[in-house]
Amino acid sequence: MAFELVFETHAITEDNERGIATGWLPGILSEAGRREAHKLGERRRADNIAAVFTSDLDRAVQTAEIAFSGTGIPIYRDARLRECNYGTMNGMPVAQFAGRRQRSIEQPFPSGESYRDVVTRMASFLDDMGRRYEGRLSSMRRSIGNLAGSMWLAGCARTRSVSRACRRS
Repeated sequence: MAFELVFETHAITEDNERGIATGWLPGILSEAGRREAHKLGERRRADNIAAVFTSDLDRAVQTAEIAFSGTGIPIYRDARLRECNYGTMNGMPVAQFAGRRQRSIEQPFPSGESYRDVVTRMASFLDDMGRRYEGRLSSMRRSIGNLAGSMWLAGCARTRSVSRACRRS
């Protein structure tokens, strides 16, 4: 089956505003984030999106539910779309990640996962999409997941199910 995947990030959270790397903690949208989610819905409602896929983390679910409420577009939660698990660093200030991110491409965060693990998780999601869905789909993630998806698509263009270019809009 052919599909087009449109990546969107979840809206701004209270942690984002405070400079906190939420990771696998739930996080909640800030007031500005709720406004962003409404704008996302206004921007995407007429895009012929067949389904929305979001991580199961509260901030991503909130974004999708606000953006697509009342449209009849189904919203599916999938844990494979989660942010990187920073392990013991979940909830730490972003400044403490300086110099750590490059090392974590292959080496997991303490009690967490590596960015390579995120790419593997995202590849599993994309493989399933190619087998199960057709049409234009939207995915709510944070930036590392978008990066992981892009890396997977760039490195694994062998997948016949992805017929059109996957783009982040």
